[in-house]
Amino acid sequence: MAHADLSKLHIERGEGASVPATARRRRGRLLWIIGLLVAVAVVVVALRFGATINVEVATVSSVYPSQAYTQLNATGYVVAQRKAAVASKATGRLEWLGVREGSRVKEGEVLARLENLDVTAQMEQAAANVRLAQANLEQGRAELDEAERALKRSRELLERKFVSQAAHDTAIARYEKARAAIAGYKAAISVAQANYRVTQIAVEQTLIRAPFDGVVLTKNANVGDVITPFSSALGSQAAVVTMADMSTLEVEADVAESNLSKVRLDQPCEIQLDALPDMRFRGVLHRLVPTVDRSKATVTAKIRFVDTDPRILPEMAAKVAFLSREAPPDERSARTVVKPGAIVKRGGRDVVFVVKDGTATETGIQTAGRIGDLVEVTKGVTAGDKVVLKPPRSLRDGASVSLQTK
Repeated sequence: MAHADLSKLHIERGEGASVPATARRRRGRLLWIIGLLVAVAVVVVALRFGATINVEVATVSSVYPSQAYTQLNATGYVVAQRKAAVASKATGRLEWLGVREGSRVKEGEVLARLENLDVTAQMEQAAANVRLAQANLEQGRAELDEAERALKRSRELLERKFVSQAAHDTAIARYEKARAAIAGYKAAISVAQANYRVTQIAVEQTLIRAPFDGVVLTKNANVGDVITPFSSALGSQAAVVTMADMSTLEVEADVAESNLSKVRLDQPCEIQLDALPDMRFRGVLHRLVPTVDRSKATVTAKIRFVDTDPRILPEMAAKVAFLSREAPPDERSARTVVKPGAIVKRGGRDVVFVVKDGTATETGIQTAGRIGDLVEVTKGVTAGDKVVLKPPRSLRDGASVSLQTK
């Protein structure tokens, strides 16, 4: 039996080893399918998370519950019902000024003083004349006493025939003259006192006093200025300061005559000042001016402040809401609200999509009912946030968004 040559039998393991054609085709088809699936997945992810979605946004705002029962809105200004331009009845140069803007003063307090050396000297002279007239009266009374004693002695001597009737008549005349002089001295005192009061008034007119308790609003003159009652002279001033009683502050608002049926006396109001936008003050309509402004077809309503604040100043711009009922204490604070269309259900909870830097972030919120056409939000967002309005189902957390342009 011949032995086979086994040296020719071996397995080729090099790179050139042949692979059956069927296996090669099967492997290539598998690789192609895998690549296609990867490409589809990449496209789906790109479409879902990478593409920019065009959305409409709304702003989370802050409102007050009283807006739900506001009957009418009006604008106006804060005014002081007790206000005065304090001036002097006398004419003179301002010598001293003891207040400035913002100074609180009491009724009768001296605010300023004019030069008054001349009238002060006249007052001192009048006071001296009063003292002189009183001294003359005392002297006259002494002379009357002496004349009365002389008349008494003369009467006794006449009874004893020690003096003549003529001498006695002289004593009587002296007494009557002394008694008449007393009346003259009293009249002189009255004249001197009247003159003294005149000079006192002249001096008082150089002192500028506060007519009531209040706050100095403006300072219209400086030391050295000439003050005249009617400011008729060139370079002169009439009012030294302007002051107001801050306890009489109220809002004057114009109400269209067509809306007068919506307002009534003692109606509760809510006042918002442009200077204090985050504050709401209670007010009450306490007066309507009984005439119509023909040029504007409006009536002036005067709203008194119920809540006072030292930051409220005259001439501040104000908005007034006339309410159908007074706001209870728990409805006097601001509430955060959002449009209902911005709220959607995701995962069984209420969410909104907050837009910031071109990205929509899914944010869970808690709601507490409606205020008018808006929904109150107690947790999740704050006033000023931008949220997507009517978010589409395809919108996901972290998606890129762009704002719609109208």
